Amino acid sequence: MSAPVKIVVLLSARPGKAEALQALLTGMAAATRAEPGNLRWDFWRDQSEPTRFVIDELYANAAAVTAHRETAHFAHYFAHINDLAERTPFVLDPVDVVT
Repeated sequence: MSAPVKIVVLLSARPGKAEALQALLTGMAAATRAEPGNLRWDFWRDQSEPTRFVIDELYANAAAVTAHRETAHFAHYFAHINDLAERTPFVLDPVDVVT
């Protein structure tokens, strides 16, 4: 059985772009959550810095991540994200995870 893959993305909105960034992420939620290999997709807004967001993703395996990156909604996100935010992604392998 292949291991699940966790992705955490830190996003800091560019000046004046926080609402557009939130709209972009909101627009991805339903389509991403509907992907067969997606186990979880949430995004969060920092309480102390409202221009900072965190995407919290969990996929069944690396193939599911690849499939996600080939979707139209990911292509749309990727085409716009650099105009809206500084982006720092972390792709993580499980070490000690409770399932």
